[in-house]
Amino acid sequence: MAWTTLVPAETLAVALERPDLVIVDCRFSSASPGAGEFAYEHSHLPGAVYAHLERDLSDMGARGNGNGRHPWPSAEAFTAKVGQWGIQPHHQIVAYDDADGAMAARFWFLMRALGHPKVAVLDGGWKRWNELRLPVNSDPVRRRATTYAARFDDSLLLDAAQVQARLAEGELLVDARPADRFRGENDFMDRVHGHVPGAVNRPYGENMHEGRFKSPAQLADAFRALLDGRSPRQAIMMCGSGVTACHNLLALERAGMPGARLYAGSWSGWIEDPQRPIETG
Repeated sequence: MAWTTLVPAETLAVALERPDLVIVDCRFSSASPGAGEFAYEHSHLPGAVYAHLERDLSDMGARGNGNGRHPWPSAEAFTAKVGQWGIQPHHQIVAYDDADGAMAARFWFLMRALGHPKVAVLDGGWKRWNELRLPVNSDPVRRRATTYAARFDDSLLLDAAQVQARLAEGELLVDARPADRFRGENDFMDRVHGHVPGAVNRPYGENMHEGRFKSPAQLADAFRALLDGRSPRQAIMMCGSGVTACHNLLALERAGMPGARLYAGSWSGWIEDPQRPIETG
């Protein structure tokens, strides 16, 4: 059986010896960018490799030109990383982090955009794994490097001009940031505060209940109300830098509503051009 959205900790625990399984630790903290890797070196799921948000899942050298705070990496750079982790197209991948799944969801969407279907996020992440007292170790992980040949599906990734054009056509832009940051309050991440005119707010934390994703039915009800008659293919997800927006993309997929796209530059990319309009409140 392929896992394509979420996998429970109990299910993964009995599948750790699967020969096609690759586990990816995505723990990361913006407040201390090295903390996740340090924690990984101290303890991780058996056999897990480590993916750093800024070194591996973003192209930090591409900041500017509307790319935002965590620019989407090139296919060449990212597939080189995937190959270094020993991942091949037949592998079942499970990603996890120690927060609410947002970093793992970024990895999930990167792989899905490459066309890799068998990738999922560990529901409840590192916290639930430890609450259940499931196996961990600090053993160094060395997987045999390989070559992973793939390209991103560019139809899933939009820039600011494309977002503006699709808003004019009646599509929906959904901002995953907390409500106060969306309103332009308490934003310590970006120099300009507010949101893209026409966007609606769906904080990604609303996908969760007690540290785990809500049921598919609960998520479907919420997103159908938000879409208000639109298809998921008429929805664009954004956030501050294109990371937590992937949580909403994952939630939509869990709800059986695939097809939404990502505004990769998100708010931090939008405000790089002072001519672009903003709204507050």
